Amino acid sequence: MGRLLLVLLSCLLMAPAQAHKSSDSYLVLTVNGANVEGQWDIALRDLDAALGLDADGNGELTWDEVRGRHQAIAAYALSRLELGSGGHRCPLTAGAQLVDDHTDGAYTVLRFHGACAEAVDKLDVHYRLLFDIDPQHRGLLRLRAADGTDSATAVLGPDNARQTFALAGGGRLAQFGSYVRTGVWHIWIGFDHILFLLSLLLPAVLVWRERQWQPVATFRAAATDVLKIVTAFTVAHSVTLTLATLGLVALPSRWVESAIAASVVVAALNNLRPVVAGRRWVAAFLFGLIHGFGFASVLADLGLARDTLVLALVGFNVGVEAGQVAIVALFLPLAFAVRGSAFYRKGVLFGGSLLIALLALLWFVQRAFDL
Repeated sequence: MGRLLLVLLSCLLMAPAQAHKSSDSYLVLTVNGANVEGQWDIALRDLDAALGLDADGNGELTWDEVRGRHQAIAAYALSRLELGSGGHRCPLTAGAQLVDDHTDGAYTVLRFHGACAEAVDKLDVHYRLLFDIDPQHRGLLRLRAADGTDSATAVLGPDNARQTFALAGGGRLAQFGSYVRTGVWHIWIGFDHILFLLSLLLPAVLVWRERQWQPVATFRAAATDVLKIVTAFTVAHSVTLTLATLGLVALPSRWVESAIAASVVVAALNNLRPVVAGRRWVAAFLFGLIHGFGFASVLADLGLARDTLVLALVGFNVGVEAGQVAIVALFLPLAFAVRGSAFYRKGVLFGGSLLIALLALLWFVQRAFDL
């Protein structure tokens, strides 16, 4: 049990020390008969890593540097996307390119056209952008009908890079399910969110008594503590996720991402020298308000239509909660089983919290100073 818990913690801590949110691109495909009109937003920082856009090597991309590589960008991107219908490929032709700002930086906006052999009722998509240099990269896809209604959404990664989508999409229920999957995946690859939650959960099987951590008496007591923490975090981030997604409150992405990293540092250091031991749910609520803005950036960058906003908001939030529950269900029984050992108190709690704090401190420096 102890070794398994240590392996799980190590896997999280070996995640990339990434300054920004996970690498994403945003692909919108609008189908009209046999024609597919596409818009593909790809982060310039990702394209710079793949193509070396920074010609003078000064660490800053200029409009001239980007514009001078438009042809290379289009060729690179479209060579990593295949569309098809009825067993036949739909040849892609690049169109205009622009630059737009997302919540986490500048993106190139590549427009393209796909010409299919016949009217499309099911669209085959094979997506493999950046997978060779960043296995954590994901493509967030929206498939739309000619009247502007969303037929499907999906998160495309190496494990599901080739998918087929029905243009009808299966209605609202299918759309809801796709947003749920997006939420689950976001929490699972959001290492800062996971490490914040884990920092609060590590002491749940212990109690601070006589200036030291001691094993909690019953599983029920540990589960109750976990329930308070998860509930407080859920309520808090749901509030700010809703406010931000509806456009009622907006904060700069750099501030939000820096504050999220700081919250991980504080939560981890609290395990080393507890200031808030028995009421960690309060910290979960306060910092959860900040994490909600981080979750909202994903939905904001999808550019959702107003008629699907509520559906996306609810589905994404349900997915985030489902992802959290899965993490808790895996962690709590393992931690409870080894809670009385020195291995857990010194190795997992103390050692793990120290490593989490150091990693999150690195994130904070990178984000706060835009390194």
